[in-house]
Amino acid sequence: MSSPHRFPTPVEVKGRAACMCATGGSCTSVSPGHAMHLIQARLISATPREWTDAIVTSVSDGVAVLRTLDGARVEVWSARPIEGVEPGAPVAVHARHHALAVGRSRANVAVL
Repeated sequence: MSSPHRFPTPVEVKGRAACMCATGGSCTSVSPGHAMHLIQARLISATPREWTDAIVTSVSDGVAVLRTLDGARVEVWSARPIEGVEPGAPVAVHARHHALAVGRSRANVAVL
């Protein structure tokens, strides 16, 4: 007789996700500012009208300060440096699904 299969609870599963960003490994956390989840990538692709164009004004300690084209100030954080995010760079931010677009690449960010 076999024992019934026990599925892990969401808390147990979330507890296994670890941020390896600081050590250079691949991050298994999909929290804002960490790895991009497949569902998040699909959501940002499915909602193109929610992107806001912006210019990077400064970058320091993982925080990028952006200025949207209408003058609003937006701060985003990422555990790892995002390639191409430097002062003067054009980007787009998707606030609802916490993503940043730099050219064709997309990054998961925490909108502060």
